[in-house]
Amino acid sequence: MANYIKDIREKIGHDAVFMPAVGAVIYENGKILLQKRQDDGKWATHGGCMELGETYLQTLERELKEEINIKPTNPKLMGIYSGEKTYHEYPNGDKVYVVWILFLVEKYEGTLKEDQDEVLELKWFDLENLPENIAELDFYGIKEVKKFLKNQEIMID
Repeated sequence: MANYIKDIREKIGHDAVFMPAVGAVIYENGKILLQKRQDDGKWATHGGCMELGETYLQTLERELKEEINIKPTNPKLMGIYSGEKTYHEYPNGDKVYVVWILFLVEKYEGTLKEDQDEVLELKWFDLENLPENIAELDFYGIKEVKKFLKNQEIMID
């Protein structure tokens, strides 16, 4: 997790906090790229929490560079998610309510390469044949991809 969150955790322990975060659905030829997370072994989108002073787009670029070595060239805002459904407890016991800004990324620069510290595996999945072990938070955004591609309407939930 980011330094900001680590600093907060030193003060409050595992109690629940708001965590502004950015995610990206990488989409190409009817498939999405998911990563198998190092911390819980679940499939997830790409992204992470904001650092103090960052914009959402800066966070998106930093996280994609760190996790999978790419730079998005035309990210599209796909959805904003918050509330009970974005509650998450990390394997270490940290509790968060994520305020999640999700982007669709269809074009990027760079060569895909996973970060060995955070990502176990990268794999493309057909939207009609997704893995069962998807992180709960990510499931909300992934299930909206087809709808977003069809009407380009931003989901706010």
